[in-house]
Amino acid sequence: MVTVRRSALAQPCDGKLFPEPGEVLSYGSDLRQRRDLRSPRPLGELRSCARGIQRRRGFLSALSGQRCSMTQSVIVQVGQCGNQIGCCFWDLALREHAAVNQKGIYDEAISSFFRNVDTRVVGDGGSISKGKICSLKARAVLIDMEEGVVNEILQGPLRDVFDSKQLITDISGSGNNWAVGHKVFGSRYQEEILEKLRKSAEHCDCLQCFFVIHSMGGGTGSGLGTYLLKVLEDEFPEVYRFVTSVYPSGEDDVITSPYNSILAMKELNEHADCVLPIDNQSLFDIISKIDLVVNSGKLGTTIKPKSLVTSSAGTFKKWQEKPFDAMNNIVANLLLSLTSSARFEGSLNMDLNEISMNLVPFPQLHYLVSSLTPLYTLADVNVPPRRLDQMFSDAFSKDHQLIRADPKHSLYLACALMVRGNVQISDLRRNIERLKPSLQFVSWNQEGWKTSLCSVPPVGHSHSLLALANNTCVKPTFVELRERFLRLYKKKAHLHHYLQIEGMEESCFTEAESSLSALIREYNQLDATKSMPVEDLPRLSVAV
Repeated sequence: MVTVRRSALAQPCDGKLFPEPGEVLSYGSDLRQRRDLRSPRPLGELRSCARGIQRRRGFLSALSGQRCSMTQSVIVQVGQCGNQIGCCFWDLALREHAAVNQKGIYDEAISSFFRNVDTRVVGDGGSISKGKICSLKARAVLIDMEEGVVNEILQGPLRDVFDSKQLITDISGSGNNWAVGHKVFGSRYQEEILEKLRKSAEHCDCLQCFFVIHSMGGGTGSGLGTYLLKVLEDEFPEVYRFVTSVYPSGEDDVITSPYNSILAMKELNEHADCVLPIDNQSLFDIISKIDLVVNSGKLGTTIKPKSLVTSSAGTFKKWQEKPFDAMNNIVANLLLSLTSSARFEGSLNMDLNEISMNLVPFPQLHYLVSSLTPLYTLADVNVPPRRLDQMFSDAFSKDHQLIRADPKHSLYLACALMVRGNVQISDLRRNIERLKPSLQFVSWNQEGWKTSLCSVPPVGHSHSLLALANNTCVKPTFVELRERFLRLYKKKAHLHHYLQIEGMEESCFTEAESSLSALIREYNQLDATKSMPVEDLPRLSVAV
C-alpha cells in the first residue's frame, strides 16, 4: 500500500506560477543546497514499497483499487543527448500548461508530469495534492556519466524545476563505449538508480509509464540507457516503458556508434514496450525545410516573436546558430503531443496503455515511426494555416517523418492519429476514408486505426497531428545499421576497447547482430505479403 504524503502546510503560496512570454522562472529552493540523499531503510522494505506502487495496466490504483482519473509518468533522461532533449521538454511543458492553466491551480493535467511542493517543509513532507501551485518539481530522473550537461541545466533557468535528489552524475564519462556505460556504470550505480526510481514512483498516485530518452550512438545513452530498461522491467513490471531513441546518422562523428547502436538494439528488442526511433538526419532535414519557408518570402510568412517550440530563446537567428536546439525541440514536441490526450480533455481520448495495446501486435515489433504536422507548428514562423486535409496527407509523407522512412509505400501493421485542437470527429473519419485506398495494411488488420482528439491545441496554433505508425518502413534503418556494424566488425576494428571491459565478450556482438537480423527477417516476412491479394492469403483453419 502506498502512502501519498500530504503536507500540513499545504496552503496557497505567493509568487509567480509560470513564466511570462520570453521568461523562465526558477522554482523551489536552490538545488545547490543538497540534503542527505536517503534515510536508512532495509532493502526488503524498499522492494516491498516499490512493488506496492506498481500500477496495473488497467489503471488500477494501488491506493483505492479504483480506476485512476489521471495518471502520472516519469521521464528518465540519460546521457548528453537525453538530458538536452529532456531540458527542452520540461521548458515546453511548463509553457504549454501556463497557456492552459490561467488560474494557477494544481490540477490533474499538471500532475501528470509535475509535483507541487511546499519548499518551506524539509524533506518529502511538502508535497501538495491540490490548491494553488507553490513550487513545481519535474517527475524526472537525470543521469549522465559526465557532469557538463547536467551542471549546465542546474545553472540554467530551469534549475529549480529538478529535485536535487533525483540526479546521478559521474566525472569520467563512458568514452563512447557501450560496454563502459552498460557493464561498468550499470553495476556501479544500480542501487542508486533504483532508489531514485522508487522515490519518483512513491510520489505518483497512479504511475503508468516511464519515458526513457537517450541516444544510441554514445556510451552512456546507449549503454546505461539500455541497462536502465532491464532495471525498470525487473522492478516495475506493470509500468509501461516508452523509449525515445535518437539513432546516429551515416555521417556521425562517433566512429564506434555502429557497435554501440547494435548492442543497444538487442536490449531495446527485449526490454522496451514501445520505441520511438528518431533520426538526426531527418530532424536536420525538417529544420532545413522550415528554413526554406522562412527565407522564401512567401506572402504571410513572418517571424513570430514568441514560440512554444524555440524554448526560452525566441529568435530564428539563434536557431540558425544552434540547430541542435531546434532539433531537440522537435523531439520534445513529439513527447508533448504523445501525452496530450492523457493530460487534457478531449472528445476522443487515448491513453498511453492504448498505444501499446493497439499498435504493437507482436512483442518485438514495437518500433513506431512518428510524424508531426503541420511542420510550421514546429517553427518560429507564422504562415497562413493550411487546409486541414493537407495536414492529414502530410502525416503520411516521407518529408514529415522523424526517421528516414516512406510509410506510404510500405506495409502498415497499425496506425494511430493523435489530433490536437479545433478538429471534429467527422474531419478525422473523412480523412481516414480518403487516405485508406492509398495505404496498404496487413491482411489481418485492415481497419488498424486508433484515433484521439484532444481539445487543447499546441500553444499559438489552431491544430496539429501526431501520427504513429507500426510500419515496415523502419526496416531500412535497421539494415543500414547492421551494414555499418559489419564493416567494422569484419575487421575487428576497435573491438579491443570493448573486450577489455569485465563481463564483455565477443559473443555479445554476435548475439546482438543475430537479434537485429532476426528483427529484420520479421519485417521481411511481412513485406513479402504486400503483393498478395487479401483474399489469397492463408487463413486459419478451425477443426470441427
